[in-house]
Amino acid sequence: MNLKKTIIVLVHAVVGWGICGAIIGIGRNVTTMEITLILHAIGAPVFFAIIALFYFKYFNYTPPLQTAIIFVSFVIFMDVFLVALYIEKSFAMFTSILGTWIPFVLIFMATYTTGLYLNSRR
Repeated sequence: MNLKKTIIVLVHAVVGWGICGAIIGIGRNVTTMEITLILHAIGAPVFFAIIALFYFKYFNYTPPLQTAIIFVSFVIFMDVFLVALYIEKSFAMFTSILGTWIPFVLIFMATYTTGLYLNSRR
């Protein structure tokens, strides 16, 4: 895969991660953390499925499994190295199953199944 294709895949991951961050950031300011985490656990796979739909429809440079791994790895990387280390200055977020682990799994599953579905229709 060349640099242009790599950047396109990563831009899709950035958009998904940014939307997830917006859900958390806005939610923290307008409701309780528990409700925010529930909304994040619901919203993360929905938005990543939409992003994957767009990616697989217009680009499809990587197979579904590879794309799902890239998307969730990017999210984990950013959560560890930007959110936990720099913003929160704590790894406490990773003790929350609802706040991190469920969304990670659902992001992977939403991306992977969207890719499988679209590729099977071709």
